[in-house]
Amino acid sequence: MASLLMLSSATYFNRPCDVSHFCAPIKTTFPASVVMRPSQRICLKNGEFGIAALQDAAATAFVVGGGYAMVSTFDQLTRREIVEKTLSRKMVHILSGLLFLASWPIFSTSTVARYFALIAPSINFIRLLVNGLSLTTDARLITSISREGKPEELLRGPLYYVIVLMLCTIFFWRESPVAMVTLAMMCAGDGIADIVGRRFGSTRIPYNQHKSWAGSISMFLFGFLVSIGMLYYYSVLGYLQLDWMQTFIGVALVSSLATIVESVPSKIVDDNISVPLFTMLASSLVFGL
Repeated sequence: MASLLMLSSATYFNRPCDVSHFCAPIKTTFPASVVMRPSQRICLKNGEFGIAALQDAAATAFVVGGGYAMVSTFDQLTRREIVEKTLSRKMVHILSGLLFLASWPIFSTSTVARYFALIAPSINFIRLLVNGLSLTTDARLITSISREGKPEELLRGPLYYVIVLMLCTIFFWRESPVAMVTLAMMCAGDGIADIVGRRFGSTRIPYNQHKSWAGSISMFLFGFLVSIGMLYYYSVLGYLQLDWMQTFIGVALVSSLATIVESVPSKIVDDNISVPLFTMLASSLVFGL
């Protein structure tokens, strides 16, 4: 059913606009490295907003259901001792944001599509908030995503993570490389850094004994590669046109700076919020958005 809705919606949205339609051009002023295709316009006839809404509702249900299924799967793997808890938690950290980012193209081209997509992280935001404040207790949720099984942990890293997903959805969405790079660094870069650092991080960084060279190098590499992969994904789908030489240089610069920020010791700001926010700012400056 969802596929039929998306097919019919896509067929309609590819029609030329005329004055009887409500047409809103998407932002097309980008630097040389990032250019939106001029043909990308939101063109909705008054009576057919419902089609887009149905497509977005189906996409939202798919994203929410898929996210819940993924977390439940890793929870079961942990309970059966197939995957250790730390690795399971990090895999959820890596996959949740990246799969959410990868799902954006299944939403319609409506101007309200991003707000439908926002529903998924908003639900998680509320769940984390009420459980973190001990207004209710979901033992499975607390166990699966906290380090020590304490409810208040949900109000730190996990909550910051969801807030970044919400910010990227609201302010950048599919037409900006900032969202792709930010989420790639937060999910893949930071997530892989922790996994690699725990296993191969015998050599510590001189200015921070809690971080390792192996972890920092892996953060840069995976953050960079996943960023490029996501940008390529969105360029193939027609959301972005990229000058790849400038893009490679820009992403490498942002990845390097984000890695440095992550490696700096700080007792004031959690790196779960400092790294993505810095990446968001640096990406905006590099891509001129």
